[in-house]
Amino acid sequence: MDDATQHHADWTTVIAGIDFGEAPRWHDGRLWFSDFFQGTISSVEIHPDGSGTRHVELRYDGRPSGLGWLPDGRLLFVSMDDRRVMRVEADGSVVEHADLSSVTGGPANDMVVSSSGVAYVGNFGFDFEAGESVTTTTLAVVRPDGSVVADAHELLFPNGMVLTPSESTLMVAETFGGQFTAFTIAPDGSLTEPRVWAEVEGTAPDGCTLDDEGGVWFSDAVGRQVVRVIGSGRVDDLSTIRMGTPDNTYACALGGDDGRTLFALLAQDASPDVVSGTATGSIVSTRVDAPLAGHG
Repeated sequence: MDDATQHHADWTTVIAGIDFGEAPRWHDGRLWFSDFFQGTISSVEIHPDGSGTRHVELRYDGRPSGLGWLPDGRLLFVSMDDRRVMRVEADGSVVEHADLSSVTGGPANDMVVSSSGVAYVGNFGFDFEAGESVTTTTLAVVRPDGSVVADAHELLFPNGMVLTPSESTLMVAETFGGQFTAFTIAPDGSLTEPRVWAEVEGTAPDGCTLDDEGGVWFSDAVGRQVVRVIGSGRVDDLSTIRMGTPDNTYACALGGDDGRTLFALLAQDASPDVVSGTATGSIVSTRVDAPLAGHG
């Protein structure tokens, strides 16, 4: 990894005062994100100077995680601990969209939703906070009607995910697998042809985002950095870009009016014992060359 190109980033603080930000998404001109331990889903209005104003859109009695939207604009979010996908109706009520408990091996986590409303949801595969042994798990594929099937391919902690602009390919960060795995998406939304898209040994790829040059930026959960990698690349390739972050980072997203602002969500730690109730987390941003593409 030492051979990868190290870039200096001038980070701007967008907002402070969060516990643990997750699942950032640029949607309708704002940055949306969940906060595990504050039990909130928020949007952030970005000002010309790069700072932001946070708007709490939803308070939830649980841990919200992955975010996405159905074709009609209704918000979907992952409820981690009870392993469900929830849906926010037009009147603001929150209802169950899908029950994932029969197809997940641990807390549900990140999610990406296609333009047709198919949701792909990852899960830990084991109880990380209880110190259970690491084991593989599979993605949950949620149809627009809320029906759920489990993909057959075993992954090590499937986490951040992106869809290519054509929605023909899903790329999944395996946090404990040290790689991105790609799937071809069949017409019915099911996943086929699993293959290694990029090897990122020595990192723990977490939340990620895709640019229009085919590069994936990801937050390295153990490296205090964001990394940009190209398919079939490795983190020690000279074409790979690494930028240090002011604190630990667990998710990132491209957005802004031109899609060239990279937002990184920072926290002191991923453990609720360390960060829950502390409001010590933040969102920072920097500018990059290639704009946002695809979903996620």
